[in-house]
Amino acid sequence: MYFSLTEEQLAVQGAARDFARQELLPGVIARDGAMLFPKNEVRRMGEMGFLGMMVSPEYGGGGMDTISYVLAMEEISKIDNSCSVIMSVNNSLVCWGLEKMGTEAQKQKYLPRLASGEWIGSFCLSEPEAGSDATAQKTSAVDCGDHYLLNGTKNWITNGGSSSLHLVMAQVDPSKGSRGICTFIVETSWPGVVIGAKEDKLGIRSSDTHTIMYNDVRVPKENLLGPAGDGFKFAMKTLTGGRIGIASQALGIASGAYELAVQYAKERKTFGKPISQHQAIAFKIADMATEVEAARLMVLRAAWMKDQGLDFATAASMAKLYASDVAMRQTVEAVQIHGGYGFVKEYHVERLMRDAKITQIYEGTSEVQRIVISRAILQGQLYQPMWIE
Repeated sequence: MYFSLTEEQLAVQGAARDFARQELLPGVIARDGAMLFPKNEVRRMGEMGFLGMMVSPEYGGGGMDTISYVLAMEEISKIDNSCSVIMSVNNSLVCWGLEKMGTEAQKQKYLPRLASGEWIGSFCLSEPEAGSDATAQKTSAVDCGDHYLLNGTKNWITNGGSSSLHLVMAQVDPSKGSRGICTFIVETSWPGVVIGAKEDKLGIRSSDTHTIMYNDVRVPKENLLGPAGDGFKFAMKTLTGGRIGIASQALGIASGAYELAVQYAKERKTFGKPISQHQAIAFKIADMATEVEAARLMVLRAAWMKDQGLDFATAASMAKLYASDVAMRQTVEAVQIHGGYGFVKEYHVERLMRDAKITQIYEGTSEVQRIVISRAILQGQLYQPMWIE
């Protein structure tokens, strides 16, 4: 097994680390407190190629592998998870879905704008009554000949107030159930697209999360994405890849909290010596380092499997499940190590703790990941013991 990163991957990691520390860190606390969308920072992410990392160069992207994407996501997530979730949605869900399922005309029209950051995109699947049960789509699209008429409500939409393009899942033929769901490319400037109020969230507070209403939106037939009836399949396949992005975000939160905890433990003194020299703190740091490394290996393995064209669905679910749990544990421990200082915004760890929780929820809750993993095991697709006949 070969664990070393290539020169190109190391360069991407270094560029992301420098960008996060030099350009994201200075204003992150103020943006979080004011729920201020990081418009200038997102523009810079586009200029640096972080918004279309895996998009083919012919469409204006970086043509990078998933491992490079994970490395960049971890570094940016150590500092600003509002920016990293914007990056994750644009890369993993919107750009990837368009490139894999779009027509040549659709890709030529939309991908260069998305990859450059001129536009950012949203993935519109969740509804008030369709969260983990994504088959229960109430948003409808009526075939009107040369266009579809789109009506319905989507909620918890990341980038909802700032995106220029939505990928919308809608029910075209209710009699077919999940096979009647289609995906549509919707430009937010079209009449009938209504952006609801911005959600006041526990964490990732400067990312735009909105309810979106579609009121008689005319969607041209050429904006149907993929074959008719493949919308649910498209959503599930896209979310599987997206889980690697969120797992890498959770990894970044965990490793960021760990690094802050180590730094503080070396500087803070009690009873005449740094608290890192007290066994109670030293053992916490040892456990934190071990969990971060285990999560990192799981995330990189899922990314490697995706790059190799292997079936990575279960590996992605395992990585997201474990990394998100680690993010919660690491941030709680980091706050504990900081003591009273961990409870104030100046030291960053309280924000990381708030940001960590969402990684156990979006793009498939931890409970959904356990369903995916257990199903694979019980169907004999994973870790079948050799001694069972």
